[in-house]
Amino acid sequence: MTNKNCKKTIKKKIPARVHVILARESKLAIVFRRGPSKQVATYLWDRSNDTFKLGQWLKGRIYERRSDLSIDGKYLIYFAMNGKWHSQTRGAWTAISKAPYLKAIELYTKGDCYEGGGLFLSKNRFWLNDRHFTKDKQLLDSKEVIRDGTYVGSNDLGYEDRAVYYPRLIRDGWKLISTEKYKKWHSVTIFEKSYNGWVLRKIAHEQIEAEEGRGVYWDEHELINKGLNFSLSYSDWEWADFNEDFVLWATKGCLYRSSLKARNIIKNSIMLYDFNSCRFKAIEAPY
Repeated sequence: MTNKNCKKTIKKKIPARVHVILARESKLAIVFRRGPSKQVATYLWDRSNDTFKLGQWLKGRIYERRSDLSIDGKYLIYFAMNGKWHSQTRGAWTAISKAPYLKAIELYTKGDCYEGGGLFLSKNRFWLNDRHFTKDKQLLDSKEVIRDGTYVGSNDLGYEDRAVYYPRLIRDGWKLISTEKYKKWHSVTIFEKSYNGWVLRKIAHEQIEAEEGRGVYWDEHELINKGLNFSLSYSDWEWADFNEDFVLWATKGCLYRSSLKARNIIKNSIMLYDFNSCRFKAIEAPY
């Protein structure tokens, strides 16, 4: 018998999480779309006409802050985990693929979630974020890309996500402003990027969950123009960047663009793509 006094529980719909990496010398970008938590899809965003091409889905987790896109947008390096610890990749791996697909052309087993991923140093040369790399970890070798064994990452910026994400931000025009301890297990690193009187501030949070020892990372943003007496905080902007005369941002599973010449940034924004309705689909890479 149903109790008429019991209220029906309404499950709150959680929007997709979106992170973007812009290619430095082309109009291409890679979009990581996550949700549910153990499903992620990649999209190729052609910024010349704002079209989006689905790459592949992965049943697992891609650590987007340990990933990178080659300067021409051709190759993607990413760190992923599916927890299949007895598989060939030992449950976590770094792969290089042809964007926007995830099928590896070069593959490195990791076996845990410490470090992993890497950065592109040129169109096809990359740094692998693994201080304990040994040759037996390489499962696939491609002549299309070259691992640079001489490049040394900056330990000053930290490890895990910070070892890749922060150098990538600095490389792509962001200036590191400060790092502050917010609480015992919570610190905040602030970056800024300037364009024509505008300042976009990225507030990167790093929190360690003491009981599990697991790192949790997220970003907030502020948009400032002192000349126009304009300053707004956007705690729900999970990704943002400048692109010529536009500000781009992702929030609640959607990607937006607005002209910096607009009087009202939000009111005059254009939604470029809504990733919330996307559902898992098995797709084969064309290579």
